[in-house]
Amino acid sequence: MTETEKSPTKFYTVADWPHPWPPAGGIRHLIFHSKTNGFHKVIKKVGRRVLIDEAAFFRWVEENNAKSKGGSHE
Repeated sequence: MTETEKSPTKFYTVADWPHPWPPAGGIRHLIFHSKTNGFHKVIKKVGRRVLIDEAAFFRWVEENNAKSKGGSHE
């Protein structure tokens, strides 16, 4: 069973993001450039509201970390 199957997905607005990193301005930057940086996998749009999928965010961080290390995992 994966982590996302154990607990329900949590969605947050930029203002409600519960983690110190990235700050709100950093998240807005990621959202603005989401089509070129792959962040579109992390956000869900409901009307004009943009929600951040917390589990997808951490998967995105891991994917980008692996890419920056040349595709290797630690």
